Order: sequence, then structure tokens, then C-alpha cells
Amino acid sequence: QVQLVEFGGGLVQPGGSLRLSCAASGSGFSIKAMGWYRQAPGKQRELVATITSGGSTNYADSLKGRFTISRDNAKNTVYLQMNSLKPEDTAVYYCTADWSDPGIATIWESWGQGTQVTVSS
Repeated sequence: QVQLVEFGGGLVQPGGSLRLSCAASGSGFSIKAMGWYRQAPGKQRELVATITSGGSTNYADSLKGRFTISRDNAKNTVYLQMNSLKPEDTAVYYCTADWSDPGIATIWESWGQGTQVTVSS
């Protein structure tokens, strides 16, 4: 079982930046894609960005240019650099990871507990 823990949320002023990180813990697993989703109050959870183990990235169209996803495979950690933040970026941000046990084809999905990001003056 892979567990994910997010770090780096908080309160930031409009125009500011935050960097989220998410570390996967466990043993004997192989992590595939990792990603970030967010959920604002009263709204559905939505994709922010994903990144494969090879470094290919995918972003929500509305966030391209402001958000950057990256990962450190050696540390099983994914990052989300958020720049030029806007009040509408306020949400709980969730980390996710697809993973498998070595030699087994089944892909599992784990989610973190979420970290609050509030953009306000």
C-alpha cells in the first residue's frame, strides 16, 4: 500500500507563489504516474496536472503557464510550483499516484489527505 502525504499549503496573497510537495511512502512498489487535483468549495474535484515516471506532463488548460509539475523519482516525490496565484485557485489540493507491485500488472491508485491553499489579501 502506498501512502501519500502533502506539504506546503497555506495562505498566500494574490500574485504570490507556493510550492506543494507530496511524498509517497511504503515499500516494494513501483510508482507510475503522479498528479495533483484540487477541489474548491461547492465545486467538483478537477485535474490540475499529471506527470509520468518518464517526465511527460499534462495540465489543465486554464493553468498552463502558471503551474509547473515535477517529480523526483529517487525520492518518490511530486511537486507543484504555483505562480501568479489568484483567489480562484483557493482549494484543497490532493496528490495522487498510480502504482503497482513489482511483476504484477494491476495498477492501484492512492490519494493524499489534501492540503489547503488559500489565496487572499
